[in-house]
Amino acid sequence: MGEMGLRERKRQRMYREVSDIAVRLFLEKGFDAVSVAEVAAAAQISKPTLFRYFPAKEDLVLHRIADHEEEAARIAAGHPEAPLAALRRNFLDGLARFDPVTGLNDDPEVLAFHRLLYGTPSLVARAHGHQERAEARLAEALGGDLDARLAAGQIAAVQRVLAMDNWRRIAAGEKAADLLPRAVAAAERAFGRLERGLPELGGGG
Repeated sequence: MGEMGLRERKRQRMYREVSDIAVRLFLEKGFDAVSVAEVAAAAQISKPTLFRYFPAKEDLVLHRIADHEEEAARIAAGHPEAPLAALRRNFLDGLARFDPVTGLNDDPEVLAFHRLLYGTPSLVARAHGHQERAEARLAEALGGDLDARLAAGQIAAVQRVLAMDNWRRIAAGEKAADLLPRAVAAAERAFGRLERGLPELGGGG
């Protein structure tokens, strides 16, 4: 057990280190200007080893958001009596701590990463796949039927639109701390509408 835990930690560290090296190169030179071979050389691993960890070049960047794929489903499954209230609370908590996933973060490195992500068509397309899988897992956690899939689609859309609105405002020069009250009010309003439209998911928490 201890050995497996150590091996898994080493594997996760390798993922993180190689991803960080790749993102630095992409930010410096542009995503399309950096080859996978260049990333492998900078990380001091072979190209086949790199592809074992990251099947596609885009995955080197999207590793940073891939761990959020299970988040909404985990929260919903953990609060089966009121999943929507739990998701709302989680999003508001994320805003309060300026979690980059909410779009409300003006750290220069986070902004540069978001510009790289949203400014590269192949990364946008790959990110869309992550969003679809996250939505599908949320739907399963909500019951897996058509009603659950419709609800998951609405919840995912609200979270995505809120995060993109925050990110666009910050990219235009607004400060995260100044934007926080507006972002909280927008999230409260959006989740309030979801709760009124999806009362069976236990809103109003």
